[in-house]
Amino acid sequence: MNDPAPAPPLPEPEPLAASPLPAVYANQSFWGMAITQFLGAFNDNLFKQLMLLLATPTAAAIAAGKAGKDLQGEAMIVFAGAFLLFSGLAGYLSDKFSKRDVVVSSKVAEIVVMLLGFGGFYYYETIGFPGMLVVLFLMGMQSAFFGPSKYGILPEMLRNEDLPRANGVFLMLTFLAIIFGTAAAGLLLQELGSRVWLASLACVAIAVAGTLTSLLVRGTPIADDGLKFRWSMLGISRDMLSLLKNDRELLLALVVSSMFWMIGGIVQQTVNALGKTQMGLGDGPTSVMAASIGLGIALGCVIGGYLSRGCINPRVVKIGAVGIFATLIVLALPGGQHQHLLGYPGSVPALIVLGTFTGIFIVPIQVAMQSLPPKQEKGRMIALMNQCSWVGIILGAILYKTCVAILDATGGPRSAIFAVTALIMLPVVLFYRPQGKPSFTIEEPANP
Repeated sequence: MNDPAPAPPLPEPEPLAASPLPAVYANQSFWGMAITQFLGAFNDNLFKQLMLLLATPTAAAIAAGKAGKDLQGEAMIVFAGAFLLFSGLAGYLSDKFSKRDVVVSSKVAEIVVMLLGFGGFYYYETIGFPGMLVVLFLMGMQSAFFGPSKYGILPEMLRNEDLPRANGVFLMLTFLAIIFGTAAAGLLLQELGSRVWLASLACVAIAVAGTLTSLLVRGTPIADDGLKFRWSMLGISRDMLSLLKNDRELLLALVVSSMFWMIGGIVQQTVNALGKTQMGLGDGPTSVMAASIGLGIALGCVIGGYLSRGCINPRVVKIGAVGIFATLIVLALPGGQHQHLLGYPGSVPALIVLGTFTGIFIVPIQVAMQSLPPKQEKGRMIALMNQCSWVGIILGAILYKTCVAILDATGGPRSAIFAVTALIMLPVVLFYRPQGKPSFTIEEPANP
């Protein structure tokens, strides 16, 4: 019996190919997406802050007995409700179609919404605040469709190792837009008064510019071409429930992210009430206070992205959580003029510090939400994150309204609401410990 023929030698393993994607700072698509997000966030926050300021009673009006209710909670519920209703459908579209196509389409829709906003402010004396809530709902709806694709597209256009740094830059630009949009709202309302519709023309122009910059984003592959629509996708689909059930780290990140945005919604309304209602400030200084948070967040996002480079770092999350809790307590301290120990001069730097710790805290969680889900489910997971975040914001608006009612009945200062938000943050400080591990275990993005 002849010996069997020797097996042919195994081929030499091919060296791993380098990523075909450019580094983050040389990536034109990333910068196109980042600028698009900046312009969109500016418009969102300019418009939303105008609405919140119009909804906040002034100290002078309260003293004269002419103040209406604080309607900030209603405005936040309407804005968040649009996200909650449409985020599921937006997540489906972002996985069913190219995320780049969804981004461009949503930016075109922004032009239409901003034109409606222009008309709404022009006829504000006729339609009033309730009429503008309709426009605010449509703006929230447009942003809901933009959300899953704008964040879900980042892992498709970037190398995995660039995700933390890119998120830091992306969130920094986002919160710079919040700073400028929020500050501009107060200054414009203070200067223009009933002629706020003039500012809406700039919003239309910015929406057009954002649509043009979205065209710089290269085409991306469809995540799941065969994905079939199911009504359950409008809520929490079985796929997402199964994913969360089997990934405790992802589930905890989702819960903490929702709590974070609930706190953020309460803080924004409380700052407006602290300025206008408690300290008797005008719209301009009040918006400067609100914008100070965004300034700190922009700085914190850069720090958080640097400290989180290459991994999901639990110590970064811990530093951010403890800092948020401590700063909220300081902002709640009574005493001095207007029953607020810090006053206006002390509140601005304190709010910058609060924002800095906020940025440090959120970057690792944002990276986890992007990197942990499988590639074909990222869009729907980002949509679910948006839904849960806006549920948090709605709950925060309800809690804010409840706190205002209690404080009005007891004569307490609006700044006491900061202490309530600190108590909400306390469980995160004590119990949330994300796993310290490299965040780049996901599949390398396909070559577009």
